[in-house]
Amino acid sequence: MERNDRTITINEVAEEAGVSITTVSRVLNNNYPVKRETRERVEKAVEKLRYTPNVIARGLIMKKTSVIGVVVPGLTNLFFPTIVEAIDNVTKLKGYTISLNNTSGDPKLERELINKIISMQVDGIIVIDPAAENLDNKFYDNASLRLPIIVVNANSSRANLNYISYNEEIGTTEAFEYLVGLGHKRIIFLRGESSFSYDIKEKVYLSIIEKHKLNYKKIVKVKHGNTIEGAAEADARIKELFQAKDNATAVFACNDVMAVGVMGAYSDLGLKVPQDISVIGSDNILLSKISYPKLTTIDLKMDLVGKKAAEEMLNMIENKLDYRIKVVLKTSLIIRDSCFQVNNQ
Repeated sequence: MERNDRTITINEVAEEAGVSITTVSRVLNNNYPVKRETRERVEKAVEKLRYTPNVIARGLIMKKTSVIGVVVPGLTNLFFPTIVEAIDNVTKLKGYTISLNNTSGDPKLERELINKIISMQVDGIIVIDPAAENLDNKFYDNASLRLPIIVVNANSSRANLNYISYNEEIGTTEAFEYLVGLGHKRIIFLRGESSFSYDIKEKVYLSIIEKHKLNYKKIVKVKHGNTIEGAAEADARIKELFQAKDNATAVFACNDVMAVGVMGAYSDLGLKVPQDISVIGSDNILLSKISYPKLTTIDLKMDLVGKKAAEEMLNMIENKLDYRIKVVLKTSLIIRDSCFQVNNQ
């Protein structure tokens, strides 16, 4: 049989196998007993015609698509693919597939994608590191009334959201206290534009300045903090500060991608990390382990976060739970080679 681009229908499969459409449906869904020889005829017809069931159409009928939407703000930062892979590993064992969507950190696009995914009748949505704007305007509170939604890394004080989070406040505080303990009093804070995660870290930075009565404050923003472009933008911003005679002794970057960009910038400027400048990141992605020097960073336990988010989502879908899920996981500071003791400032 010659291949063509025409979509084969379930009616044609039934005709080829010499059975009813209902029988074909029972074989495909494996939800009703069918005689062995009848099942084999249907399976041969499916293979011969290269029939692919319309998952969305079938989902509309069965009220279940076995598809979970996953929304991320970027794909080039390994932080997000690592969590997505953990989600996929759990869900596919239960017969689910994921529909991956990238917002590029754009709050408006994020809202559009969420609404589009909901219209596709998916069984649930996991949103990783959503835009702060869409948390503040109650977008997710309203969307979660339509289907199960779990937000990874959301404000734990939001009573109406299901969330799986890591305790960024404690983890970030530990990182800054580590730098202060090494004698650093002039610390640059490097963040992206729009993310609740960035906002949490900035609040910690300001509280550390106040607690230790530090006289230096420098908050630097890059536009594409959640993508690989963040490294190049961090590089450029650090070089601008250096040309402006900035006298910082350490940099805290809100993720490892930007931190590696910082280290590259100082290397180009002829400075050594950590002897001349200390750098600390957050996430503990693979890049932090293979950079030179190896990066001190906050381990957010991405595999565990993804696994927990997937397990909770499946539990919500299959058991039709209506209570709110609130899970906060611990972080840990991974001390490597990118920070140095400062004796005289």
